[in-house]
Amino acid sequence: MSTLVDRIVPARMGRSFRWLLASSWTSNIGDGIALAAGPLLVASQTNSAFIVALAGLMQKLPWLIFGLWAGALADRLDRRKVVMIADTLRAGVVAVLCVTIVTGHVNIGVVMITMTLYGVAEVFADTTTSTLLPMMVDRRDLGTGNQRLQAGFLTCNQLVGPPVGAFLFAAGMAWPFLVQVLCVLLAVLLVSRIATSQASSADPVARTHVRRDVVEGLRWIWQHAAVRTLALVILVFNVTWAAAWSVLVLWSRDHLGMSETGFGLLTTGSAVGGLIGTGLYGSIERRFKLATIMRVCLLLEVLTHLALALVTTGWLAIAVMVEFGAYAFIWGTVSNTVRQRAVPQRYHGRVSAAYMMCVYGGLIVGQAIGGVIAQHWGLVAPFWFAFFGAGITLALVWKQLGSIAHADSGDDRPATSAT
Repeated sequence: MSTLVDRIVPARMGRSFRWLLASSWTSNIGDGIALAAGPLLVASQTNSAFIVALAGLMQKLPWLIFGLWAGALADRLDRRKVVMIADTLRAGVVAVLCVTIVTGHVNIGVVMITMTLYGVAEVFADTTTSTLLPMMVDRRDLGTGNQRLQAGFLTCNQLVGPPVGAFLFAAGMAWPFLVQVLCVLLAVLLVSRIATSQASSADPVARTHVRRDVVEGLRWIWQHAAVRTLALVILVFNVTWAAAWSVLVLWSRDHLGMSETGFGLLTTGSAVGGLIGTGLYGSIERRFKLATIMRVCLLLEVLTHLALALVTTGWLAIAVMVEFGAYAFIWGTVSNTVRQRAVPQRYHGRVSAAYMMCVYGGLIVGQAIGGVIAQHWGLVAPFWFAFFGAGITLALVWKQLGSIAHADSGDDRPATSAT
């Protein structure tokens, strides 16, 4: 058993990283359960397609409103405590929802408020959690650490959690959310075991206003060419990706003639591909330069949009989705690693928050664009838009990816010795 643990989490990465990884995996199980149970709960309270879509949007909007503030606080406060408080609030919000379900007082208004408040707490929890890894492990182990976190997300959030959530919802409407509360609280307990010295900001915080910290973080991103370009790439590629994926369910049904089960296989295929990609990441990182990995991943993104615009059969679409999952999660690992190496410790929270705003802002804009394009030019048109948009962007940044991949903050302080 000890040998297996050492293979998954090498001892050199420290005990605190093991607690962080265990917390992340546990929390992802709870979030994966809610990934299926949440939409089912919304659908049980309303037949309005608009409200169903709005419910999902309400959980994303807090990123655009509170993201930069969450990043600034993560850079000012004890990051471990911020994560613990935010996750405890998440658990409290869902616990109240459980009470309304059990007592029969749940309605669509309660569900919408719950999703909004949960989304707010999630902004602070996820932003701060993303700053912990580079404080715990050596730079050479950032790729390994991100790979382990990505693997946990894929397994727990994408594969294990949703079917468990659907099963629990069928057994009783409150059960999946009760289990989610327990998972989040367990995650809080695991985070509390992280050594305090490895979860606090490395630099003393000057007595400045949070607004000034936000402006300072944005100014640093804009003046750092590599980090700025990577943020813009993430924004544009999320716009193009969301434009195509916004009509995926209709595209699979009406264009390819796939059933509901077939559509499920598309998402399952991407998760399986993701597991393959994260499993191969270690050997890929050892054999190729980070710039090469980034270029190949983004090129595959462009070609994936082209392939989905051209495919006419369901089984081929599933094969493309497996390929998509493989490179997408390799990209997620390498882009996080590159950013963490390039950003000084004191800016990690603000830069991470800015990147998440690019992700969610891109998704929101892309979904709106995709719907309009599909309405006027058909279900395949958003995939062509994604192909040309992503392709032009890649051509513009192709040469810059070399400097982006190997940008370094110059902050060479080693992580504090694990305890």
